[in-house]
Amino acid sequence: MNTAEKVTITVEATVNAPIEKVWNLWTNPEHIINWNNASDDWHTPRAENDLREGGKFLARMEAKDGSFGFDFGGVYDKVKTNELIAYTIGDGRTVKVSFTQNGNTTKVTETFEAENTHSIEMQQGGWQAILNSFKKYAESIAN
Repeated sequence: MNTAEKVTITVEATVNAPIEKVWNLWTNPEHIINWNNASDDWHTPRAENDLREGGKFLARMEAKDGSFGFDFGGVYDKVKTNELIAYTIGDGRTVKVSFTQNGNTTKVTETFEAENTHSIEMQQGGWQAILNSFKKYAESIAN
């Protein structure tokens, strides 16, 4: 039994778009494939999303040069439209994504359990880069 305390990491971004638009862009597979990457040399060629408690999601993430790829997926634990998404990913770690409206902007906050392979800084940087990619995408089509 692993008794080590779990480390959580939080990343956030404020998106210049109303919460309903942000929610749709975050959860709709036709949009997920356009923003779910940490850098321009990666992409998500396929995404599936059954957005309900007990529903599953999957994003196929790949290097554009074909050198590496993996499936990022899990099961939803809690879904509150325009407010909260909580899920457990395939390796058992949990993630919580909250959406907070402030006028015509939406703050997206992700808190996730760290894994033991990569440094905390690397994990935080990667998740923040994906969130920044989402912000850029959302703001490019939201207005």
